[in-house]
Amino acid sequence: MLDFSEKDNAVTFQIRVIPRSSRSEIVGEYDGALKIKLNAPPVDGAANAELIKLLAKEFGVSKSQVEILSGNTSKLKQIKVSGADKNVWSDIFSR
Repeated sequence: MLDFSEKDNAVTFQIRVIPRSSRSEIVGEYDGALKIKLNAPPVDGAANAELIKLLAKEFGVSKSQVEILSGNTSKLKQIKVSGADKNVWSDIFSR
């Protein structure tokens, strides 16, 4: 089960990133975190930029509303998404 918290019209959760995958996609849950495959390599912030782009698209928000709170250089990251519709993120978390 995914661990997340909702506060002030924002949702905070952990993700587990798998860089250098064949395509960028949300693939499910891994140990309480949202598991995400990214096409980009973990070099010069390319994977983080791809992650923000993917999450913004999936949550239906702008890229500025997606923030990496911790784990910039780690596969395990803490993410905050502001302004996302509750129905949208509940659908994402139920995958």
